[in-house]
Amino acid sequence: MTEAAISKENKEIARQYKELLRISYRTLTKEDKKLIRLAFDISVEAHKDQRRKSGEAYIFHPIAVAKIVASEIGLDATSIAAALLHDVVEDTTYSLQQIEQMFGKTVALIVDGLTKISHLQNQQDKDVSLQAENFRKMLLTLNDDVRVIIIKIADRLHNMQTMDSMRPDKQVKIASETLYIYAPLAHRIGLYSIKTELEDLSLKYTEPDVYNDILKKIRESKEEQDAYIDAFTKTIKDSLDQEKLDYTIKGRPKSIYSIWRKIKSQNITFDEVFDKFAVRIIYKGDVANEKFYAWKIYSIVTDHFRPNPIRLRDWISSPKSTGYEALHITVMGPKGRWVEVQIRSERMNEIAEKGYAAHYKYKQGAEQEEKTMEEWLNRLQEALENSESNAVDFVEQFKLNLYAKEIFVFTPQGDLKSLPKGATPLDFAFSIHTAIGLHTRGARVNNKLVPLSHELKSGDQIEIITSENAKPNVNWLDYASTARARAKIKSSLKDEKKEIAEEGKAVLARKLKSQKLSFNESIINELVLYFKLKTSLDLFYRVGIGKIDNKSLKEFTSSRSNAFVSYIKNKIRKAPIAEDLNKEEITSKYDQLVFGKEEEKLDYKMANCCNPIPGDRVFGFITVSEGIKVHKKDCPNAIQFQSNYSYRIIQAKWIDSSQQDFKAVIKLAGIDNLGLVSEITKEISNSMNVNMRNINFESEDGVFTGKITVVVKNNSILETLIEHLKKINGIDKVSRE
Repeated sequence: MTEAAISKENKEIARQYKELLRISYRTLTKEDKKLIRLAFDISVEAHKDQRRKSGEAYIFHPIAVAKIVASEIGLDATSIAAALLHDVVEDTTYSLQQIEQMFGKTVALIVDGLTKISHLQNQQDKDVSLQAENFRKMLLTLNDDVRVIIIKIADRLHNMQTMDSMRPDKQVKIASETLYIYAPLAHRIGLYSIKTELEDLSLKYTEPDVYNDILKKIRESKEEQDAYIDAFTKTIKDSLDQEKLDYTIKGRPKSIYSIWRKIKSQNITFDEVFDKFAVRIIYKGDVANEKFYAWKIYSIVTDHFRPNPIRLRDWISSPKSTGYEALHITVMGPKGRWVEVQIRSERMNEIAEKGYAAHYKYKQGAEQEEKTMEEWLNRLQEALENSESNAVDFVEQFKLNLYAKEIFVFTPQGDLKSLPKGATPLDFAFSIHTAIGLHTRGARVNNKLVPLSHELKSGDQIEIITSENAKPNVNWLDYASTARARAKIKSSLKDEKKEIAEEGKAVLARKLKSQKLSFNESIINELVLYFKLKTSLDLFYRVGIGKIDNKSLKEFTSSRSNAFVSYIKNKIRKAPIAEDLNKEEITSKYDQLVFGKEEEKLDYKMANCCNPIPGDRVFGFITVSEGIKVHKKDCPNAIQFQSNYSYRIIQAKWIDSSQQDFKAVIKLAGIDNLGLVSEITKEISNSMNVNMRNINFESEDGVFTGKITVVVKNNSILETLIEHLKKINGIDKVSRE
């Protein structure tokens, strides 16, 4: 660079610094200005040899972040100093100890929090934005100082404003992350204007064509909108002036992102979006009378324009949790168009723009600013005091569950995964990879072992434990909620059933041979009809799991042994053929209702209000006099029951009783010897279609007793297992409890 260019750049840096002080929302004392000046000097010195990708001096970035913190968010001198220094420890030779010596503990703590976040970045992709795991860690740093996250939002905003020189793939990555994490976060904290800008900038990079198209159309319609706002203003101006109100009326165009969202959700065109702008009436008034003035303006507006009663939002009487106050009404404006009118005092308007910083300034007066800022920070931090050390603290306690129907969880490597609310570790496993899902053995959530039915929360970090031998069972369908996971589990169960059916086919052929019957399509068809099944696969499967045993087959043989009866039947009519005999599918015949997690069989009645049928999604409702009544989940009365009598609701589901697993407890007794337990567990493991749930052994003076809880398909499998256990050396007695 030439000397002239360097001189020009230095002048611009000095100008930016002066502007920072000038635009600060807070009243800065001499001490404040000294602190900011020192932070500025250190930041200039530290970054003097650094440049951004755009080619400009790096120092412009921390100044820009400090300006956002000072003006748009309205934080104190400590925060402004920390914003100026936010990259110093990470990118330069300055240490945290030096920062603490120069600026004190609070500034050092905030800078440390910001540095921690950056250090956690993916080492292979350093200039890419925050990884998901970093975001989780960022929430944890709030235990130190909540200003960390606020400065991080300001940092993200400036990065988004200056992202043009980045590679397109990085632009999309950063923009997506901003949209999913930072914009909702800014919204919940009460930084509405920043939230809007983040959303619009994100759309600019994720959907550039859409963004540019809407921007172009907004610019084209600006004249028309301005004329419309003028016509609206003229209608009410005289009435407002008569009441001697001090006010301004502004037309605020809706953000590009909100227009795009409306176009998408309602499947309409740009021209069909009627509320592309809102009219904002901002009035002066002391705190004691501002509610009165708001309703006075409401009365004047509705005298001239017909209001939509269902679109009235009174956030003055009941402010939002973020501190937002305003009166929103929708009226039928000129030319028969609905117009949203936002009525705010100057104080309310500042709160809407600045969030809690303005809220507290106005609450107690400028002289109490310092005290009230601390109060605000303490309020935010209270949520973190008594919580577990996971990322969900800030989110849950401050209603920052980014989207109501969506949660964000993390892999052990820090990758972000979006899942629907109510998702379980199984859903997570299948979202990573089908092979991981199919071989899931267990899961750790935030380093704690949890059942596969555990409901995940935003911020959870999940590690899936896999095993080659693990495979899906039918209970997994109760745990999984995502379509992907359920489809993969069903497919795997079908494959497993087909394997069992193949084995069953071979077993059936042998058993028919022993009863001197041919294994052909005609016999198979007869068997399918006899056992009231649909497909040949159903038949083979039930033979495979032992549901159709020797006794059942002998009964079939005897039923067809009367040759005379068979001859007459065949003469009168052709032998019926099973409807789906050759269908490559094992069907479910929903014939039984089970209740609760233990899937108990209980007495019940069907509700007359919705008349459930087998296969419907249902729940049980415990009535006062008629026992359990079964309702469909979409029953008109379901919402009332869920909200008023949730303690009387019991889980219910339809099952195919022939395919149901059931629990059984086996009692064992005998002489204790070395390796006996190993032999017992080995025998159970080798038994087909047997899962062990619980095992308990006690030994006293050479004699042992034990209990084993197993899950089996049917009684014949259980009896076979008991017979096998009896043959083990040392076992004296085996019985079912």
